[in-house]
Amino acid sequence: MTTTHVAGRYAGKAAVITGAGSGIGQATALRLAAEGAHVLGLDINAEGLATTAARADAGIETRQCDIADPAQCRAAIEDAVERFGRLDVLGNVAGIARADHLQDVTEAAYRQMMGVNVDGYFFMAQAAIPHLLHEGGAIVNIASNAGIIGQAYTVVYCMTKGAVIQLTRALAMEYLKTPLRVVAIAPGMVDTGLTRGYQMPADVDWDLVGRYISPRGATPPETIAALFAFLASGDAPNMHGAIVSADHGMTTG
Repeated sequence: MTTTHVAGRYAGKAAVITGAGSGIGQATALRLAAEGAHVLGLDINAEGLATTAARADAGIETRQCDIADPAQCRAAIEDAVERFGRLDVLGNVAGIARADHLQDVTEAAYRQMMGVNVDGYFFMAQAAIPHLLHEGGAIVNIASNAGIIGQAYTVVYCMTKGAVIQLTRALAMEYLKTPLRVVAIAPGMVDTGLTRGYQMPADVDWDLVGRYISPRGATPPETIAALFAFLASGDAPNMHGAIVSADHGMTTG
């Protein structure tokens, strides 16, 4: 899917995008670079980052990073500021998801999901905010409709995305009197490698699962990237603390 880029909208701006090796993160990094940004794309997957950089005409540099490690988060932000001289946008996009019966969730799986989906968002924001305040920048967090409604067999994932929503709102309040803007996008199903390879556990109740699957199908990641590019830009100066649902109406009632 193609969307119309706003030429030069991010000229002279610098962004850090996590999860840039695939899916929404890759689409977002490519979108911002196409609109003029200098982008540092982060991902734990070096091959994915290489693919992203190869797809860009210009503007994307990469760094392998495990955002579950606070020290790596801090180092990545400092690297971006050293490379670009500034930071205008932080895109907290990286995430992992899996489905399990509650009783089958291992402690290791629980800790991993919390580390990537919650800790990574917090520590990236903590490191980036001093630089974003200087530029009057923006944080865009990728949440999920799973953070708004309960979904069977994804208890831990729902917990993490609910945390992202509250992180967004709490940061928005704490920095209400500053130029910093903080918003979140809450997609439904997005057509990425993560969702295409998604597997449900055995013996699920498909009636329960069907309650949070839209009949309109999955959204292309480029559509979420286009929304991201708008929200993080000067075109959305009054968007602060907003949780923008992009889920084909699945959380409307």
